[in-house]
Amino acid sequence: MYAFSKRIFDIIVSFTAMLVLALPMLVIAFFVKITSRGPVLYWSERVGRHNKTFMMPKFRSMKTDTPAVATHLLQDPSQHLTPIGQFLRKSSLDELPQLLNIIKGDISIVGPRPALYNQDNLIALRTEKQVSTIPQGLTGWAQINGRDELPIPQKVELDEFYLHNKSFFFDLKIIVQTFVKVLFRKDVTH
Repeated sequence: MYAFSKRIFDIIVSFTAMLVLALPMLVIAFFVKITSRGPVLYWSERVGRHNKTFMMPKFRSMKTDTPAVATHLLQDPSQHLTPIGQFLRKSSLDELPQLLNIIKGDISIVGPRPALYNQDNLIALRTEKQVSTIPQGLTGWAQINGRDELPIPQKVELDEFYLHNKSFFFDLKIIVQTFVKVLFRKDVTH
């Protein structure tokens, strides 16, 4: 029952958000295009439920020659940002195109954040702890408890806590706390 209601909730909220945010998303796309060379969207290969890969879009916040690794692995991430990249990342507006992934069923609104295809340690540990058996998400328990700052074992520990405690009300708590974090731009380093 939880999985079915979660999926219905995801579709309704994501579709509504896409309608409401259509104009702001067009404005963001315009500014991405006029402030840097390259495409408006950046597509990254991600690992979802049951370790299936899928392509996930973001508004491009990094220069086109940036290596395809997790941001914390870059020596100086700020040198790779586009003129509006830092604002997009700190406000999490770069994530808005992922509403399409939610509608498609690649991810949920709430769940562990999908790993990059080359984050082998994160993928292996999530598989070992069975975190890979649940839908990955736009936001999650680890996201609101440290986001970019967490080492992989701690991130997976939080993901595992979510796995064993997931519920509709826990999801709502995570959504509300996500809005608070985004509003105050907490735990975002790049």
